[in-house]
Amino acid sequence: MEIVERAAGLFDYVILAVANNPKKNSLFTVEERIDLAQDSIKHLKNVSVRSTAVLIVKFAKENKAIALIRGLRSISDFEYEFQMALMNRSLAPEISTIFMMPDEKYMHLNSTVVKEIAALDGDISAYVPEIVEARLKSKLKI
Repeated sequence: MEIVERAAGLFDYVILAVANNPKKNSLFTVEERIDLAQDSIKHLKNVSVRSTAVLIVKFAKENKAIALIRGLRSISDFEYEFQMALMNRSLAPEISTIFMMPDEKYMHLNSTVVKEIAALDGDISAYVPEIVEARLKSKLKI
């Protein structure tokens, strides 16, 4: 959420897109992820949450977005995101991709690591909003 908070300070309005990708085996349904995101950003008055099952540039065009904000944690993230940014630019040259680095304390995090820590009854409170921690522990039956 740290990148969303920073993006909210840069733009008049931010849409947090929650992708509905049936090929991914997510722990939470898209509806649950939307609820978690909405609870986590409710303090940000210029941010809304919407789901999408279409190409992100199509979603951006439909919502009159001017930019895609993408978080980069590592070089491997950059390689993938750079390739996607070039493809997105070829599909929608009017939409810019902006890469943002997370705060250093989040550089090593991804959903798999957080789930593993939670599954072993570790403390994830420094890494996720309270509502996410509670629902994750509930989902994992901890």
